[in-house]
Amino acid sequence: MKQTLQLKISQQLSLTPQLQQSIRLLQLSTNELNEEIERIAQENPMLELADGHNNWDARTADPEEPISSGVADAEVKPEPTAPSAENHSAVEIIEQGRIPDDFQAYDFYHGGRESNDEDNDDIPVAANPLNLREHLNLQISLSQITEHEQKIVGLLIDSLDDDGYLKQDLSELIALLPLELNIGMDNLQTALARLQLLDPSGVGARDLKECLAIQLRALPAETPCRDQALLLVSNHLDKLASHDFAQIKKILGCDDDKMRSIHSLIVSLNPKPGAVFSSSAARYIVPDVVVTKINGAWAANLNPEAMPRLSINRLYADILRGNRDDSARRLAGQLNEAKWLIKNIHQRANTILRVSNAIVERQRQFFEHGEVAMRPLVLREIAEILELHESTVSRVTAQKFMRTPRGIFELRYFFGSHVATDSGGACSATAIRALIKQLVQEENIKKPLSDSKISQLLEKQGIVVARRTIAKYRELMQIPPANLRKSF
Repeated sequence: MKQTLQLKISQQLSLTPQLQQSIRLLQLSTNELNEEIERIAQENPMLELADGHNNWDARTADPEEPISSGVADAEVKPEPTAPSAENHSAVEIIEQGRIPDDFQAYDFYHGGRESNDEDNDDIPVAANPLNLREHLNLQISLSQITEHEQKIVGLLIDSLDDDGYLKQDLSELIALLPLELNIGMDNLQTALARLQLLDPSGVGARDLKECLAIQLRALPAETPCRDQALLLVSNHLDKLASHDFAQIKKILGCDDDKMRSIHSLIVSLNPKPGAVFSSSAARYIVPDVVVTKINGAWAANLNPEAMPRLSINRLYADILRGNRDDSARRLAGQLNEAKWLIKNIHQRANTILRVSNAIVERQRQFFEHGEVAMRPLVLREIAEILELHESTVSRVTAQKFMRTPRGIFELRYFFGSHVATDSGGACSATAIRALIKQLVQEENIKKPLSDSKISQLLEKQGIVVARRTIAKYRELMQIPPANLRKSF
């Protein structure tokens, strides 16, 4: 076949740089938007972060016309919101077979004195809080043991995990040590005993059973129920995990009141003694919109603290206005880029506001009555109402937050699947989870509801949900099964 060259005319759509920027800004969270603006402002001298407001409106400005000043609405200012930490106890850890990341039983504060006197150099300045290893090594350095023994204990300290547990077996650890150190098993066991006497109590334990036992032994001998609790965690922890209280009372020879005291003592222990020293970065949430009720109607408004304050640099704009030669061409391009950025930020805010108000309109019952009144909602429904593409709504609802009288929620929280009801309607999955949680909270702790029983109770309310679905929702909410919720 002979090869030839042919000309072909065709049409295709392509995104302009301005439209690409608009799409990219739309999918950024408020904190990411702030970082992106700071980066662009460093590269573009025409754009600057403003401290106040002026009169230029980017929504009506002509990108081809040089201007002297510009602004968006407000400066980014993070509002820290501390997530509510669930109070996990030692027994809950046993029941769920895991140690939650947010568990904290005690608070420790470390620091030094702070001085503003430059001449007084010998006064220590407050530093970052000590981590677990520094805290333990400080105690060892103050103890009355030899330097060689301190090094062995320090070796064990370096082997601890973030929760304060020694997961590595001593025989494996000694096999890794050089022979010339002359460290035997007796040395490691002695060092481990010293380590387990340090603060926080329970550090250096090799499992949960040993961790709880160490803390109980550290209590005064006259502590009520101390010996019974020690016997229980040392030999019958599995029975406590399975809530076999009848067998436990038989083993310990105690009545219900005594059992409650023993249970309360064990619950007060800390299964993660080293966790309080872990440094975790704080997560800040800046709500993009605020929902309030005015004259009986719910409405969303942009949060002024979530909108960046931007302006066109007046000095450079005035220079450009008086200079139209080729040398100012690059500056003119940067001016147009700055104006397009401000326009795109306004468009982003306007789209977020439109989507938020559409959500509020369809979830009015949620704001009035809570999760049990959440209605099913999908992205396509909002997209059709606002005449937007579904992918645009998806970008708007990702990592954007709404502050309401019921808390701060991501916009995607208000979307979810549905379950058919007997009346032919639909019930939101969020509402079903709320009903399950409500039923569990109101159940008899001596006879907790099984998944099948919960399914039957929901069916009486006209909501048909399979037992497997109940189990899935219960696990998502980290609610233990019925046998682990049983108490006495």
